[in-house]
Amino acid sequence: MRPVFEWQIGSRALQLGKRTLIMGVVNVTPDSFSDGGLHLDREAAVAHALQLLADGAHIIDIGGESSRPGAKVIGSAEEASVSSKSSGAKIAVSEREELDRIIPVITSLKKKRSDVVISVDTYKAVVARAAVEAGAEIVNDVSGFRWDPRMAKTLAELKCGAVLMHMRGRPEEWRTLPPVADMVTLVKRELRERADAALMAGVKRDRLVLDPGFGFGKNHEENYPLLKRFAEFHELRYPLLAGVSRKSFIGRAVARDGKDAEIPSRLYGTLAAETAAILNGAHIIRTHDVKACADAARIADIVVS
Repeated sequence: MRPVFEWQIGSRALQLGKRTLIMGVVNVTPDSFSDGGLHLDREAAVAHALQLLADGAHIIDIGGESSRPGAKVIGSAEEASVSSKSSGAKIAVSEREELDRIIPVITSLKKKRSDVVISVDTYKAVVARAAVEAGAEIVNDVSGFRWDPRMAKTLAELKCGAVLMHMRGRPEEWRTLPPVADMVTLVKRELRERADAALMAGVKRDRLVLDPGFGFGKNHEENYPLLKRFAEFHELRYPLLAGVSRKSFIGRAVARDGKDAEIPSRLYGTLAAETAAILNGAHIIRTHDVKACADAARIADIVVS
């Protein structure tokens, strides 16, 4: 059985462990690997979020910057300014642009569904603060609070829920990272170190969820030990999130005729990986295909209950 937690997210709490919670993805971006450009318009993004809720999502995760393989990322307004001046071109999404993309979606969604639980997918403290002030209750930081030194302190002040994800390197470095003999041991150690750092910065333990970061700085084969041994992450004594949806390691595994499966052909592989994560103790599944995942989770929850 999964350990049971009460995740404090602002002024309310989510029960984790008695059933799997589904986090539906809304990318307000032109270049996300799976659905870039589909929901860049505010009305389209809000409509998609409402459909995900109808399909069974418990949390809506809204992001305004892609962290796909090869993406350039920055940590602060100051770094963005230096980068653009030195290169002569903007290499990542600025705080202002990210805010312009996501804040109207958050506020519009809250007007239509005041009870919705919104997560913001960002590594920038300024964006996190503005999103929470607009109605988000969770900050999902793919950098593990490392790319913006202000993030952990900001989260402590906001008293929101937070997802701390493990990532090796930055997206532009992933293809050149050396292999790791025991990825599970590495991720456990680094997640523990980063969670401890967050606690030292004032983030309360009951506000944290950990994510081993499938696909983020792990090559195709390195993701399967994370999935097979996912239950070992319970040793860290935090709730766990798994995000495997549509990722390239699934596309390679279900390849046909020597070609990795395209996004529309990764659904069944995604469901298998999501079910495996639930059976190994995941509390939250972050997914693009909410309706299918919600059905699979209902069956998996019966098995693990």
